[in-house]
Amino acid sequence: MSDRLAHIDLAPDLAENIGSLHWFRGMLTMLGLGALALALWPDMSTASASAAMPDTPDVHGELRSQMIMPLALGGDSGRRMGPTAFVKPLKSAPERPQIELMATLAEDDSFSRMLRRAGVSASDIGDVSALVGGAMSLSEIEPGTQMDLILGRRPAPGAARPLDVLKFRARFDLELKVARNGADPETGQGGSLSLVRNFIRVDDTPLRVRGEVGSSLYRSMRAAGVPASVVQEYLRTLDNQIDLDREVRESDTFDIILSYRRAETGERQAGKLLYAGVDRDGKPRTQLMRWGEKGQFFEASGVGEQRRGLIQPVNGPISSRYGMRRHPILGYRRMHAGQDYRARSGTPIVAVSDGRVVGAGRMGGCGIAVRVNHGGGLETRSCHMSRMAVRRGEQVRRGQVIGYVGSTGLSTGPHLHFEMYRNGRAVNPASVRYVTRAALSGVELLKFKEQLTTLKLVEPGAALEDLTPKVEQVEEPAREIEKINSTKRVD
Repeated sequence: MSDRLAHIDLAPDLAENIGSLHWFRGMLTMLGLGALALALWPDMSTASASAAMPDTPDVHGELRSQMIMPLALGGDSGRRMGPTAFVKPLKSAPERPQIELMATLAEDDSFSRMLRRAGVSASDIGDVSALVGGAMSLSEIEPGTQMDLILGRRPAPGAARPLDVLKFRARFDLELKVARNGADPETGQGGSLSLVRNFIRVDDTPLRVRGEVGSSLYRSMRAAGVPASVVQEYLRTLDNQIDLDREVRESDTFDIILSYRRAETGERQAGKLLYAGVDRDGKPRTQLMRWGEKGQFFEASGVGEQRRGLIQPVNGPISSRYGMRRHPILGYRRMHAGQDYRARSGTPIVAVSDGRVVGAGRMGGCGIAVRVNHGGGLETRSCHMSRMAVRRGEQVRRGQVIGYVGSTGLSTGPHLHFEMYRNGRAVNPASVRYVTRAALSGVELLKFKEQLTTLKLVEPGAALEDLTPKVEQVEEPAREIEKINSTKRVD
């Protein structure tokens, strides 16, 4: 019997003889073993362990006082912050008698809205606006101006705090202070607001900086202390007059004068560029001074800054250049006496230089066109416009819109056909380089040269000297009288 059982295979290979009695016996063996394993499987319930420490309010408070938690998540770490039996909750916490804060006038913001956000009452806002508005226009307060405020004790629970002090720098030479006078020292109530003007003495002597050009004009000027914005304006001004790469040497000396304000309180304010020059071997080589209402720079001779180069008449890439080509409509080779620019219909077309419109209207195959005489025998014509923006006889300035891109005349689509003529003969627009500039004359030229001579008397580095002797002391009595009379009251 034992020999017979020894030959019985209880766990045959189920991959062989599939479907036979031998295979089914193995399958039953596998299912029986699986059922037995599931029957003997341990319990899946959670095993509980006893707490390390008793979970009582005293133990919980001790652990809380010693925990570490970020304040942003509501943590109140520390033994002294953890509540104990001696802590008694208050019905209401006492308010601070005064609150000091700082408000900033944002861009596109108003003076009253800024005070309202700071918590100033509507009545105080009206009084302060009237006081400050009497000293200066509220629209003159520049965005970014910071104001120090002190709010007093509330007259009643839930009421707005009264404004005790408002102080700010209204201008570079003026500081305004609004304060409450006559208030009850215990309750802080009552009293009236008054305005005090504090005039700050300012020295407006321009700042002059000179130095060697060196390997980098920009770095040399920045190392000399010239503000970056003024350096960039200096380079743009000179670039309109001379070729910086070819006409400025490393041994040359840059000469720059800019408006500069220095207050007695220590603040300094750099302004716009007044003079831009380059000296060589101790003699001025280039001298440019700002002059006129438009702030244009003129040479020492009174000639205005040059506008070099031919500006592009329309914003678009060149699609066809000057020369012989096969005409897209006529189908044969002919001279293309202009330059084509690819642009969408309605794109503005501008004048490439100052001039006078000598022709405006339909001009055969050129369609709607505008012809401009720029002087010196130079003329330009812009063709295939959809409509014009100027009339014949009108004076135009460099960059002024004279029309809009279209497809009138012999044209396969919207584009600008731009032609240039010199003494009546067509020339390649890409080969022309010219300048436009104005000139002073008569009394204006004399005033310009006088101003230039006076400006160049400023010594280099004058702004770094002591400020006190340079301030005009004559104005002090008048300023003191105005300061006394500027105090106003609002009942």
